[in-house]
Amino acid sequence: MVASKNLTCPCGGAALASCCGPYLQGDAMASSAEQLMRSRYSAYVLRREDYLLASWHASTRPLPPLFDESAHSTKWLGLEVRAAQQNADTATVEFVARCRIDGRGQRLHEVSRFVCEDGRWFYVDGSFPEK
Repeated sequence: MVASKNLTCPCGGAALASCCGPYLQGDAMASSAEQLMRSRYSAYVLRREDYLLASWHASTRPLPPLFDESAHSTKWLGLEVRAAQQNADTATVEFVARCRIDGRGQRLHEVSRFVCEDGRWFYVDGSFPEK
């Protein structure tokens, strides 16, 4: 549920209601892999497991629950999209997401893979270039 028209979107965009909110609510579908990745980041911030699972490709989708007890101590701090490459049916998006877990700063640097099926983008998996 998108609470307020004035709430800033977690992905760094404008107001949630006009940025990732329509995707999270099911009122719109992401038209690019980058839009889907940004909305998935927002879903992590807002703990929207339903959206995360629905936007995860069936071939790699995990079983719920996605969030464990550490999710309650995680404070997401920001998202930086570093690169995005897309063709008609596949894409990659490189990003860095920053957070604090139990007060300790963390960063997730991922290159995510996406696939488009029947006009809809899905997250497939990701690699971690710094590991």
